Amino acid sequence: MKSITINGSQRESVGKKATKALRNAGQVPCVLYGGDETVHFSAAELAFSKLVYTPNAHTVVIALDNDNTFDAVLQDIQFHPVTDKILHVDFYRLFEGKEIAMNIPVHVIGTSKGVLNGGVLRKNRRKLRVKALPKNLPDFLEADITPLKIGDKLYVTELAGADFTLLHSDNTVVVQIKTARTAVVDEEEEEELEEGAEGAEATTEGGEAAATETQE
Repeated sequence: MKSITINGSQRESVGKKATKALRNAGQVPCVLYGGDETVHFSAAELAFSKLVYTPNAHTVVIALDNDNTFDAVLQDIQFHPVTDKILHVDFYRLFEGKEIAMNIPVHVIGTSKGVLNGGVLRKNRRKLRVKALPKNLPDFLEADITPLKIGDKLYVTELAGADFTLLHSDNTVVVQIKTARTAVVDEEEEEELEEGAEGAEATTEGGEAAATETQE
């Protein structure tokens, strides 16, 4: 996973007045959790642009002016409800031999036969929760929709990897191809639908016949 460096200054004062002064100076108050001690620091708002305004996940190297550096991941971020300015950022410290859980974006690739026939692609999960050692965290997860026909679903199990664990149940749907009014069902799909309908009809007829015999 790619890493972004954020240069900051350790905070001596953490009260409301100090926090307000930092924001007025274009700085963002931050907290680093997960170590022996909680670290309070601040960084320029522009330093977060590549971390926040991106579709990809990144780890972070926090470099403070006292020559201390920490590997971390973004845990939480607060925005101003009106201006969308960054108000506060929480980070969680990474350790080489300790697994971490974080949300990883899903990238849809390929061209679905179902979409070409007029079906609608629905993205049920744009991010998935992944647990892994820091070095094994993927930048993103690829969901290949090429084989999907109308009515098909891509489950989370098809995105599994050897170096990480997906923290979702096996029946979690990542993407699916929904039927649209303008959809065109090709011959293969039509045969499958007909076979399914015939099977259902046979089951219904069998049930009706059994019911008739019981009544007689």
